[in-house]
Amino acid sequence: MIGRFGLGRATSLRAQLGVGAALLAVAALLSALLTIEGMRYMGERIDSSIAAERRIDRYAALSTQVSQFLVVATEAVQTGLSPERRTERLRGLTENIAATFGHLRTDLVEAVAEAQRFGLDAQSRQATQSLAIARMEAQFSRMREELLSGDTSRDRLRGSLDTFSLNFDPLINTAVREEIRMRGQVLAEIAGLRWRLTWIAVATGLGAVLVAAWVQYGLVRPQFQRLDMLEEAAQRLGREDFAVALPEDRSDEIGRVITETNRAARVLGARAREVEEEWARLNDTVAQRTEELRAANVELSRIDEDRRRFFADISHELRTPLTVILMEAQLAQKTTDPAEGLKIIEGRALRLNRRIDDLLRIARSESGRLTLSSAPVELAECLTDAVVDSEALVQSAGMSLTLDCPAGFVARGDANWLRQLTTGLIQNAVRHAREGGAVDISATEGGPGFEIHVADNGPGIPPDLQSVVFERFRKGSASEGFGIGLALAKWVMEEQGGTISLQSPRSETGRGLRVTLGIPKAEG
Repeated sequence: MIGRFGLGRATSLRAQLGVGAALLAVAALLSALLTIEGMRYMGERIDSSIAAERRIDRYAALSTQVSQFLVVATEAVQTGLSPERRTERLRGLTENIAATFGHLRTDLVEAVAEAQRFGLDAQSRQATQSLAIARMEAQFSRMREELLSGDTSRDRLRGSLDTFSLNFDPLINTAVREEIRMRGQVLAEIAGLRWRLTWIAVATGLGAVLVAAWVQYGLVRPQFQRLDMLEEAAQRLGREDFAVALPEDRSDEIGRVITETNRAARVLGARAREVEEEWARLNDTVAQRTEELRAANVELSRIDEDRRRFFADISHELRTPLTVILMEAQLAQKTTDPAEGLKIIEGRALRLNRRIDDLLRIARSESGRLTLSSAPVELAECLTDAVVDSEALVQSAGMSLTLDCPAGFVARGDANWLRQLTTGLIQNAVRHAREGGAVDISATEGGPGFEIHVADNGPGIPPDLQSVVFERFRKGSASEGFGIGLALAKWVMEEQGGTISLQSPRSETGRGLRVTLGIPKAEG
C-alpha cells in the first residue's frame, strides 16, 4: 500500500511517518480554515439579517409615530388651534419622527457599506432604500412646514394631511416589503451556506478518515507487525533459542534493527555452541572430582556418624551413674550413718571411672564404636545391682520397686551394659509413670534365651509413637523423652544378639508400659 502512494521500501521510516503526519496536519488545517471562513461568512449574513430585522422594526415605529402625528395634526386643524399651539402640541412627535429618520439613515449607510462585500446588486438595493427614506422624510418635512405655518387655510391643511397620508403609506410599505425580501434572501443564503458547510465538513471528515486509515494500515500497522516479529525474536533469544532469521526486506530504521538482530542471533548461537562444548568438558571434570569428593565424604560421614553416635550414647551412659551418686549424696546428708550411702557412691564412682576409661579408649580408636564384651551373665545378680542402683531414685519418687528373677538364669552378653540398660528403663519408668506408684522387674525363660520385663502403671506410650521411640533423639509428648535411652538400649541389645520390644497398654492392667529385653542364653 505504501508503494501505491509513492513511498518505496527504501524510504526512511521517519520520512514515511512525516508524510503521514503532514497529511493529517493538512487535513486538520483545511478543516479549521473551512470552519473559520464558514463561521465568518455565516456571522456576516446573520448580522445582515439582524440589521434588516432592526430596520423593519424602525419602519414599524416610524409608521406608528406618523399615524399618531396625523391624528394629533388633524385634531389640531379641526379645532382651529393657532400655529403656535399646533407647534407646541406636535413638537414631541416631530422630534421622535426626526430621530427615527436619523436612525434609519444611519442603518442604511451601514447597510450600503456592508453590501459592498456582497456585490453591486445588494448595494443598489440598499441605495434605493436610502432614496425611499429621503422621499418619505421630504414629504414629512413639507407637510410639517405647511401645518405649522400661519398662512395656510384649514381646508388646505386637511388636503395636505390627506395627500401626505396617501403618499407616505405606499412608500413605507414598499420599504418594509423590500427589507422583508432582503431578510428572506439573507436567510436563504444562510441555509444554503449551512448546507454547503455540512457537505464540506462531511467531505473533509471522509478525507481525514481516509488519511488516518492510510496512516494506520499503510504505515503504522506494518511497522507494528515488524516490531512484533522483533519482540518475538528477542523473547526467543532470551530463551536461548538462537535460530532466529527475520526477513530483511527493508532498509529503514526497523530494517536496520532487524539486520542487527539477525547478526546478534548468529553470533550468540556460535558462542552458545562454544559454551556448550566447554560446559560438557567442565561437567566431565566436575563429575570426576565430585565422585572423588563423594567417596571421601562417605568415608568422613561414616567416621563422623560413628563418633557422633558414640558421644551421644556415652553421654547418656555417664548421666545415670552421676544421677545415682547425686541421689546417694543427698540421702547420706539426711541420715545419721552415711556409710552405706558412701559405699554406694564409691561403687558408682568406680563404674563411672570404667566408663570414662572406655571413652578414652574409643576416642583414640578409628572406629568410634563401643566395644561390648560377651561373657556369661548371672541375671539375678545383674538385675539386683540395677535395683540397688535405682532404689534411691525410686524412694525419692515415692514409688515401690519389685524384682522377680529365679536363680540360675545365666545369659551371654555384657553384664555392665545389661545392668545399665535395666537401670535406664527403671529411671524412665520413674520419670514418666510416677503416678502409677510401682515398677515391676521380672525375668522369664523363653525359647532360646531369657526375657527381662520392666513394667509400670503409668500413661504408657501412644500407639502413634510406638514405632518411632527407638529412633535416636526422638522424644515423647513430655519435655523429657525416651529418645536416646531406648535408642541406645536397642543398639546394645542387637549388638549382643538380643532384642527389645514394648507393649502399651499392658494387657493385664489396661494401662502402663512393659519393655521386654530378650537376651540369648549362655552356652553349656
